[in-house]
Amino acid sequence: MRLAPSLVALATALTALAAPAFAANEFGPPELIAAAEKEGKVVLYTAAFSENEIVQTKAFNTRFPKVQVEMVRAPGGQLITRIQSEAAAGKLNADVIDYSDRVELAKMEDLFAEYAPPNAADYRPDGQISKRLWPRTVAGWCIAYNEALVQDPPKTWKDLLDPKWKGKKIGEVIAASGGTTWTRIMFERQVLSESYWADLAKNDIALYPSSAPLSDAVVRGEVQVGPVISSLVHTKSAEGAPIKCSYPPEGIPITPQAAGITKSAAHPNAAKLFMNWSLSVEGQSFFVKNIGNYSMLKDGPAPEGVDPKLIKPWVPDPKQFETLKAEWIEAWNKTFNYRQ
Repeated sequence: MRLAPSLVALATALTALAAPAFAANEFGPPELIAAAEKEGKVVLYTAAFSENEIVQTKAFNTRFPKVQVEMVRAPGGQLITRIQSEAAAGKLNADVIDYSDRVELAKMEDLFAEYAPPNAADYRPDGQISKRLWPRTVAGWCIAYNEALVQDPPKTWKDLLDPKWKGKKIGEVIAASGGTTWTRIMFERQVLSESYWADLAKNDIALYPSSAPLSDAVVRGEVQVGPVISSLVHTKSAEGAPIKCSYPPEGIPITPQAAGITKSAAHPNAAKLFMNWSLSVEGQSFFVKNIGNYSMLKDGPAPEGVDPKLIKPWVPDPKQFETLKAEWIEAWNKTFNYRQ
């Protein structure tokens, strides 16, 4: 039986991780590793795509097979409700929480323990919103296109305004989808132009609830192009689907998520080891190369196809991320004639 290209690549990457050689303090001291292995597992609450988390946790388990990852995945709104409910009842079961809206999670800072990875000094300061929360996962956008249908794909964000895409050929994720989409919405208005939404709406675009169904629509040819989280394009392309990414030179809106260790963690040592590996050069490099994510490491790797000297990531201002959200999403809804 032949393995799919993505599985072959993943198997190769995991085999490389299985090598025992690594710096003794890269993931923590020997006593931390021993204590984590004794606890045996870490419970992760996440709003990230399940497919990506499964790949990432398998990589962690290849390095540390005695510490299993129990994942609880839910969409952003549902996950935050669960966290609030469990915390209010004094029964928060998560050891680690990774959430896409870092401003929202920072409001719950008291739920999290003091924590910093061994390589804390190597992280960009704009990737953090709290000393207790770290950018384990960083989602970024690209322009996805169906390579079987599109011979001359859009190369810039403003290329999407070309009337040749009119008539449901462009797909767009609704503004209220979540923290990652809100980042893109802010970018469009603040960096591209105040009229960008109105100009884009003239092309009669198709609306989708999130990047996952939009990426599927691009693969099926229901739409030909559209802004999509790059990790989804990376995964589907590796599996042989006719979908590719363009990385526009105007900039790439990225969303540093917030991840932290809860004070109530039943497996605190396993949680710390999991976070240390995730934030290490090895963990971040794996996320970027095998998932298509970004990294907030100062000299971290970039996804294939992104020249960091030419294409810069754009990170939203945390205060504006919160204060502009309600008003701008409502304005976006009116512009695109969207009703929830």
